[in-house]
Amino acid sequence: MHRRATVPARVNIIGEHTDYEGGLALPFAIDDYLVLDVIERENGLLGEQHLVKLWCAVGGGPAELTISSSIPIGKGMASSAALCLAIVLCAKGNIDPLEACKEAQRIENEVLKTPCGLLDQMAIMFAKKGCATLIDFSDNSIEYSVIPETWIFKLVDSKIHRILANTDYNKDSEYIHKHVPKENERVKYALSASARKLGELMNQSHDSLSKLGVSLTEIDEQVKSLQETNGVLGARMMGGGFGGMILVLVENSEVLPELPVVVSSGPALVEEIN
Repeated sequence: MHRRATVPARVNIIGEHTDYEGGLALPFAIDDYLVLDVIERENGLLGEQHLVKLWCAVGGGPAELTISSSIPIGKGMASSAALCLAIVLCAKGNIDPLEACKEAQRIENEVLKTPCGLLDQMAIMFAKKGCATLIDFSDNSIEYSVIPETWIFKLVDSKIHRILANTDYNKDSEYIHKHVPKENERVKYALSASARKLGELMNQSHDSLSKLGVSLTEIDEQVKSLQETNGVLGARMMGGGFGGMILVLVENSEVLPELPVVVSSGPALVEEIN
C-alpha cells in the first residue's frame, strides 16, 4: 500500500475564535500544500518522530512516512491541521469528511497538545475552488459562497512566530460572550458585502480579537499600519492569535506589489499510488 495525501492550507476571511463556541466562520483553502506519502512495510516505522507519533495515534501499521510542505509553520495557516488530516487520510483512506475532521482534531488535541476547534479541519476538507465555505459550528453544516472578483486578498507575515500548544486562549473570559455574537453577525454581513464593506468588517474583527486578548501590541501596530496604507480596504490578524499572518484585503493586485494575491484551491485528497 502506498497512499499520498495532498492537503491545502487555509485562509479565514472572517469568523475567528467562534468554532469552539458553536459560531460561524467563512474560510477558504489556498494553494499552499502539504504532501504526505505513506508506504506500507513488513515491520517497523520509518519517519520523523512527530509523524510516527501521529501515525500510531490513528492505529497506523508498519510504514515509511515522508512529508513535504509549502505551508508555513506557526503562521496561522493551519499547518498542524493539514498534517493531522494528512495522517488520518493516509491511515483511513476516503472516509467521511466530517469524521476525518473529528479524528484529525482528536490527534491534534491529544498528540500535538493544541486546544483547537474544527475550523481548520473543516475549512480544508470541505473546500471548493473559487468559493468560501460558510461553516455553522452549532451543527457543523456548510454552505458555499462564490468569492467575488473584487475580494482580493494578500497575506503579510508579521514575523512573529507562535506555538499554539503553549498559548492561553482566554476562552473563559467575559469578553468571549460579547465577541462571538458580534463576530457571527460580521460573518453574515460578509456574505453579501462589497469589498469596501468587507474591509470594514475585517477591521472590526481585529479590534474585537484584540479586546479578546489573543493579539499582541506588535501585531496591533502592524495591522493599524496596514489599515492606513493606501489601497488597503481592511486588515486583521488571522488564525489562533499571537503572531502569524495578517490577512489584508486590497483594492487591486498592485497594492502591496511585493506580495502575491492569495489563490483559492479545492479540498484535501488522498490517492492510491501504484
